[in-house]
Amino acid sequence: MNQTYTSPWMNTELQLFRDNVRRFFAEEVVPHQERWYKQHHVDRELWYKAGELGLLALDMPEEYGGSGGTFAHLAVFFEEQAAVGDWGFGVQVHHIVSHYILNHGTEDQKRLYLPKMASGEMIGAIAMTEPGAGSDLQGIRTRAVREGNEYVIDGAKTFISNGSMADLVVVVTKTDPNAGSKGMSLIIVETRDTPGFSVGRCLEKLGQHNADTAELSFAGVRVPETNLLGGEEGLGMRQLMSDLAYERVGCAVGSTATIERAVRLTVEYVRERKAFGKPLLDLQNTRFKLAEADTQASLARVFTDHCIQRMLDGTMDTVTASKAKLWMTETQGKVIDECLQLFGGYGYMMEYPIARMYADARVQRIYAGTSEIMKEIIARAL
Repeated sequence: MNQTYTSPWMNTELQLFRDNVRRFFAEEVVPHQERWYKQHHVDRELWYKAGELGLLALDMPEEYGGSGGTFAHLAVFFEEQAAVGDWGFGVQVHHIVSHYILNHGTEDQKRLYLPKMASGEMIGAIAMTEPGAGSDLQGIRTRAVREGNEYVIDGAKTFISNGSMADLVVVVTKTDPNAGSKGMSLIIVETRDTPGFSVGRCLEKLGQHNADTAELSFAGVRVPETNLLGGEEGLGMRQLMSDLAYERVGCAVGSTATIERAVRLTVEYVRERKAFGKPLLDLQNTRFKLAEADTQASLARVFTDHCIQRMLDGTMDTVTASKAKLWMTETQGKVIDECLQLFGGYGYMMEYPIARMYADARVQRIYAGTSEIMKEIIARAL
């Protein structure tokens, strides 16, 4: 990527913010990555430290305990997170959950939960996927039955990011199983000492081993009717769909920063590594492969910057966000694969960052909507 290029949405205030975020990751994340990789989640203390620095509610209004920033602050955070190869600190999911509450919750729900999420007192998770229902959310079986002034929730969820540590889970349920998508509702569940709620095993994954991903079980979990997000049944699908662009552009930002990191690390390696008596970078195949990868990094950066600006302007649409998520995550996988090849056998060793990047990248094409779902959304708009 041309080092003279500057994202058009960047400014002096954001650059100062970037310096602080970079320092945060250098001091609070990088020294612990190996340990977190083995324990399959970050330490709880990291959430409190991030809360103290105002990093858990970057684009949340100050009246709810947030930092009062914009999507640009989120983008900077995700870029710096990707720059150190961290996929374990589930701040993106945490922000998505807080946005569901901000955009769709009642005023009481906002004032009760958002300040606690901003401080790190409450870690957020969204429970959508089930053992028998992934992309097709209408196939979920989790039920929420109203009894008096409570909802009783029964069901099982899997692949839940922040699952084992979450204090607040927004659960996708069916409140009317006969109404299709109009029978879905989102219900807030506080997990601490809640009868019937249990966390299963932390799941062993191909990559992102430092990320908290768990199974959740709801067996007769009772919550007050006031925990129904927005206070009205049947709005769940609409609420989920309204924030998809926010989530998918966030994925694109992380993918782009990872592409740039892969190219940077590979250029550094081939300059030092020798074959046939000269640096790998002197070989034409190496130069051509990196020329292609660097071009893709430049295209990804420009498209991502365009999407960030549209998020700031409030003009982002679902189709463009889907294109960004599709192209950036697919390109991430291709570029990392090409870069790993240039490392030779060392690229297959987990002590080299490119190997972990390869494993970590694969799920980007699955969560937040699979590549196939992105193509379907784009195709419908043709």
